[in-house]
Amino acid sequence: MNIHQLVIMANDISAFFSSEAGQQEAHKSVALHISRYWDPRMRTQIIAHAAAGGDGLCQAALDAVRTLPPPPRRD
Repeated sequence: MNIHQLVIMANDISAFFSSEAGQQEAHKSVALHISRYWDPRMRTQIIAHAAAGGDGLCQAALDAVRTLPPPPRRD
């Protein structure tokens, strides 16, 4: 998937949870949402993007993605 689209999605999720849970707690809800509902390939891409600086990610999204463990490998 296009990383630009993943960034938009992560930022949209962050905006929602920031308004619901508050800025301090949003990253926890964002991380939980991404780990539950995103395909492992999407998670792998956004984790790599955050590790490379996270260009375009809002702070809550960046904080959330940085807490995610990499998806298990399927060999």
